[in-house]
Amino acid sequence: MARNPLTREEVLAAAAALVRRHGPAALTMRGLAADLGTAVTSIYWHVGNRESLLDALVERTVQEMGAVRPAGRTPAARIVSVARILRRELRGRPHLIAMVHERGLTERMFLPAQQALVHEVHAAGLRGARAADAVRAIQFQIVGFLLVERNRERSPAQSPAEDELWDPAAAPDDPALARALSRPADPERLFLLSVRALVRALLAPPGPGPAGGGDTAVGPGRYPL
Repeated sequence: MARNPLTREEVLAAAAALVRRHGPAALTMRGLAADLGTAVTSIYWHVGNRESLLDALVERTVQEMGAVRPAGRTPAARIVSVARILRRELRGRPHLIAMVHERGLTERMFLPAQQALVHEVHAAGLRGARAADAVRAIQFQIVGFLLVERNRERSPAQSPAEDELWDPAAAPDDPALARALSRPADPERLFLLSVRALVRALLAPPGPGPAGGGDTAVGPGRYPL
């Protein structure tokens, strides 16, 4: 039975899947054609040469990363949902994200998420420089957490390991803390904990600082998570 004619989107989807699994160096026109069960000439007809294919993959990644749909009843909950979406999408395509960065399109890729965050901090009552600082702080937290997370995943086995360093005898005044630190970290839980704490602080109404002025106080916030 003859297969349906190959489409450009099928070629790009197969190429993206190959890059996700093995990285850009593994993407060859012959290998891609073999994966799709077609002739190399068909690949060239749909996407041009390999460099054009890589450009198309970068553009496709930028568009996919722009599909940010916040969810939640409050601005704070929706901000957290944006953070979770970004972390998931960035973790899911590290090689493609690196290609976007190498082509100088990182800021454009993050723009839809920034716009979604701007909408939510406005909904929470922030304006001007304070709103801009909130958006950037959240974005930096997401990217910074992800970089640390990836570094821990790629690092060699540690000796001594955390379970050895945090023997209960190391913290006799707080054995529960020692037991907790001796267990592997839960990145998802820590990510949500840190983002929620940051969002509460950023959205908290201004209050008097230590000297009785300014807006440095951190309160519980108007928008529970």
